[in-house]
Amino acid sequence: MELPNSVTTLEHDGTTYFVVGTAHVSQRSVEEVRGVIEQIQPDVVCVELDQARHDALTKDSAFRDLDVFKVVREGKTLYLLAHLALSSYQRKIGASLGVKPGAELLAAVNCAKDRSIPVELIDRDINITLKRTWANLGLWKRSMLLSSLLVGWEDEKGEAVTEKTVEDLKESKALSEMLTELGKAVPEVKGPLVDERDQYLASKMIDAGRGKKKVVAVVGAAHVPGMTANIGTPVDRTQLDKLPPPSLIWTILKWGIPALFVAALIYGWQWSGSTSLAQMMLAWILPTSIGAGGMTLLAGGSILSVISALVVAPIAAIHPLLGTGMVVGVVEAWRRKPSVSDCERLPDDVQSLKGFWRNPVTRILLIAVASGIGTAVGFWVGVGWVASLL
Repeated sequence: MELPNSVTTLEHDGTTYFVVGTAHVSQRSVEEVRGVIEQIQPDVVCVELDQARHDALTKDSAFRDLDVFKVVREGKTLYLLAHLALSSYQRKIGASLGVKPGAELLAAVNCAKDRSIPVELIDRDINITLKRTWANLGLWKRSMLLSSLLVGWEDEKGEAVTEKTVEDLKESKALSEMLTELGKAVPEVKGPLVDERDQYLASKMIDAGRGKKKVVAVVGAAHVPGMTANIGTPVDRTQLDKLPPPSLIWTILKWGIPALFVAALIYGWQWSGSTSLAQMMLAWILPTSIGAGGMTLLAGGSILSVISALVVAPIAAIHPLLGTGMVVGVVEAWRRKPSVSDCERLPDDVQSLKGFWRNPVTRILLIAVASGIGTAVGFWVGVGWVASLL
């Protein structure tokens, strides 16, 4: 039987796996997926989805139940912003090509169900993948990733992404070059986002195929080389599902810098003959509060949020478990009270700066992040001021 070039055929333990490498915004991929399933008539169809992404595609309610208060309280504002930006990336390209992101995965699910073929979701939980990726990035690379995702999506020549561009990227040579460049540019991203998922997808595909004769697996083309290399290799999925603990250096800095600062304040108060306690406190509180309050106001925060930032920032600056953004975000969320419709509009609103600014959910996140940045800047200004008084 003649299959499309996008199909890689693998054999393992008596089972034949037909791995369809797709582009998530390609109409051709949608047609190829349907054609392969109809032609092969497999015993099971595996798709590069976890339960959350499957529900988002089939129920169209990805953000309906979003709890903004919980996101802010748990300090996950930057993580959610990155998640939204990545969603925006795929939707922008999909809109330009007239294809909904993930349409080929949805086609695989529907085609299998129409033929009463079991469907297996073989991808790792998207939240774990994003958290592991986020944990790998430093503050600078997190900022660069967010800014690049929000600015726009054009190729190196400044041309809009076309159907030909997408299809060309499915070619093995182009994929190899792209993944090599990604590994050089941001290895912290490629590891959890691509390499770990290659192992995970291959392992779950093999499990789904045990005792079966024919399996069709529908995955992004970028995962096919890695899955092929990992066929038959033992994979500890439990380890891949774990969230990495904070690094020792980050933990030391998180607790050590505030402790040193407080020690400097006490030292200056006790041993400096020309500086009073009030002067030392003013040098710490004033820049920190102004930085947090000013950035909150600049981001469009309410008066209550600005006041909260002014009051909380000096304490949060020296308390490792308290963040200005957590408090300010909760206050702003209480004031704005995002509705279900606001959450449902998120995928569309985040595709433009105007929509990003207008939607109450993203505005809350921006205000929370801005207050934290203001606190950090103000704190280091305060450190310099205190040091000049010692």
